[in-house]
Order: sequence, then C-alpha cells, then structure tokens
Amino acid sequence: MQAKKRVQSQEELFKSRLDQMLDRRHPLFRLAKAIDWGYFEHEFGKYYVENVGRPGKPIRLLVGLHYLKNAYDESDETCVERFLENPYWQYFCGFEYFQHEFPLEPTSLVKWRQRIGEKGIEKLFYQTLSTAHKLGLLSKSHLHKVNIDTTVQEKAIAYPTDARLYYKMRVKLVKAAEIHGIELRQSYKRLGKKALVMQGRYSHARQMQRARRETKKLKVYLGRITRELRRKTQDRTTPALEELLQISERLLGQKKHNKHKLYSCHAPEVECISKGKAHKKYEFGCKVSVAATSRDNWIVGIQAHHGNPYDGHTLAGVLTQIQRMTGSPVQEAYCDRGYRGHTYTGETHIHIAQNKRGRPITRSLRKWLRRRCAIEPIIGHLKSDNRMDRNYLKGKEGDTINALLCGCGANIRKLIAAFFLSFGFFTKYREKILRFLRINSVMWLQPCYELG
Repeated sequence: MQAKKRVQSQEELFKSRLDQMLDRRHPLFRLAKAIDWGYFEHEFGKYYVENVGRPGKPIRLLVGLHYLKNAYDESDETCVERFLENPYWQYFCGFEYFQHEFPLEPTSLVKWRQRIGEKGIEKLFYQTLSTAHKLGLLSKSHLHKVNIDTTVQEKAIAYPTDARLYYKMRVKLVKAAEIHGIELRQSYKRLGKKALVMQGRYSHARQMQRARRETKKLKVYLGRITRELRRKTQDRTTPALEELLQISERLLGQKKHNKHKLYSCHAPEVECISKGKAHKKYEFGCKVSVAATSRDNWIVGIQAHHGNPYDGHTLAGVLTQIQRMTGSPVQEAYCDRGYRGHTYTGETHIHIAQNKRGRPITRSLRKWLRRRCAIEPIIGHLKSDNRMDRNYLKGKEGDTINALLCGCGANIRKLIAAFFLSFGFFTKYREKILRFLRINSVMWLQPCYELG
C-alpha cells in the first residue's frame, strides 16, 4: 500500500520548520532541492497497491536513506540511528519538522531493495548522473572519454578451509533436519566440534598429518549426514532442503585442483579471484567493472560480473550500461594492459596502456593514457568510503545491487563536494579551487561542515 499523504496536525503549528532552522547554504540542503524526487515517485509507484496492507514508507525517505548510507559508509542500522540525530539528513529525506522517533526499521531497507531489485537500484544511479548533468557538473563532452578498470568486490565470508566448510555444512544440515522433523541416527555435534578444534591445534603446531586426519573425520561425518538425509527425503523433500543437499554433495565431491569450487556454505556464488597483489594473493567475491569520466572522475558505469570473466570480455557490458545511463555513446575508452586481446567490436575506440618501449603515439594520446591512472584511486575510495570493501548483501543480485549503490554513494559525495565549494570561506576562491581540482583530479573533497 502506498504511503498516505501527511496531514498537518495542530501541534505542529507551534513547531519550527526545518527549512527555517537550517542553513540554506549547506550542501545537503541544496542537494535536496536539486534532486528530482518526483522521478522516483513515478518509477517506484508501481510497486505499491492501493488500499491493501499496511501503508508503506515514503519513497523519498527510502531513496534518501540509501543515498546517505553509501555516501557516508553506514550500515542499515547505523544509517537509521544517524538519521534521528541529524536534521540535515531528515530534510534531505523529505521531512518538514524534526523527528524524535525512528522513521522505520532497518529491515525495511532490506525488503525495499528486494522489492525494486537490480533495475530499481539502477534508477537511483541514473538519477545521480541526471542531477550532475542538470547542475552543469557533467556535460556530454565529458562522456566522450572514459577510464575503465576492474576490481574485486569481496563477500562477507571467512577465509575458506576444508575443515571449517565441512563443519558448517554439517551444522546446517542437522538444523534443517530438525526443522523438517527428520530424525537422524547421529548428529555428530560433539564429535564434529572436537574434530574441528583438534584440526586447528594440529595445524598451528605444524603437525599436518594429524590435522589431515581430523579433516577427514569431518568429511566422513558430513557424508553420513548427507546420505542419510538423501535416503529419508526421497518422497518429501522441499526446495530449501534440496538446495542444501546439492551444496553438500558439491562440497563433498570437489578436489584440490577443481575449478569453480565451493568457498562458502551461505554464499555458494563466491569465486576465488587472483589479481596479483603482493599483500593479498586471493580474494573471494565477484569481479566489478568501474567506468569513470577521464576529465572529472564521475562514475558513469559500474557492473558486477560473475563467473570470473576475462577483463576484455566485460567491456561490452559496461559500455552498454554507460550508453543506457547517459544516453550518449562513448567515443574513446582507456584501459590497462589486462584488457589486451579483447573481443569488443563496437563503435568505441579502445586504447590499451603501453610500456615505455611501445610503438610511438601522439602527445594527446599519451596524456590521456597517463590520465587513465585516475581510475585507481577512485576504486580505492569506493572500497574505503562507499562500502565496496565487503559486501553483506545476499546472492548474485546482492552483488549487483551493492556495486550500483557504491556508484550512487560516490556520485553523491561528488555532488556534495561541488556544493561545498561555494559554502563558507570557499566562496571567495571557488573558481581557483575548481581549476586546481580539475588539474589535479581531486574531486573527492569531504564535507567537513555538518550539524547534528
């Protein structure tokens, strides 16, 4: 059911409105005026039914909280808590008077993301670019040249070991058997915990033969539970239990040198990706393509890829997304040497970074290839400031949604920075600072003025 239109009560006649209390020069105050909130009402109104169920929360509140959550690197819980303390956040989310109660439960954000899905989150990302274009911060000429690179979006899982995976999978199967009323001959609760503890102790003491013996015990326990459940649920299996049994059989059947192995029981879609980093040899998650304008570092494309594809095979998808989001095709894309041998055959001209002994190139092309390096700190900020360092959302759709929300958060921070330049003592030197930021590619200025 759609949110009911708010009617002003008599008590509010004696309250002060937020727009009368707050500083109108504040970046969040001005950004709230710049965003077209009616666009979301039109796009997301179809997900609500008239006069059925409990009245929903205002769409502007849900959209605004998601923007602020990823712009300021907050979880669902801390985002709602901080909303209650900050009057600028409340005004940004569409409230006229200061609120003294939580506007919603944090789980409402989870359910709303599930309701609108990947396509709905993409509309949030589109609106950040549309707002930047409306304000004159992102022109079509900026979209002619983009920098593209890939990174790994890690999933919220523990480092996978065989012993821990066998133990956790057995615990899940025993719990599922209790829920479905299936009596097992033995649950191995005590023996399984003892074997896991001893395996860790033997590994720490470098007694690897004994450690392998305990790991084999855990595998045997899991195999017995799996086969017993398979026998007893031939006629009354459920989709949830069948999925667990398939994951368990996949875990029991995988070998050391197999591809597409299982690395997590609760997130079977996780892949092991090696990016050649000295401090972190392997990362567990999915690959993400990031595309930013070469001039001002606006993120115009961000896309999650599953199956650990080769970097060159991700070009077509991210370039298509850029054209869909901006309505303008990319003329030139600059990539690193990981994209060599790509099979892209579209209209965009792909430039691959070269070493110093490569073929001679023009001065202009050399300048833009050097400019390609700006994508690296952008990815670093996405991970440190916009929640891409660890993804807590479930499933493959959660990977895609989290990547898009990170792009939204990064663009919102840039919009806030653009408004912040004309706030306070920056007003006098605004043009000089803007020129300096364009030259040095530092458009990630954090707003240090905030009330609440």
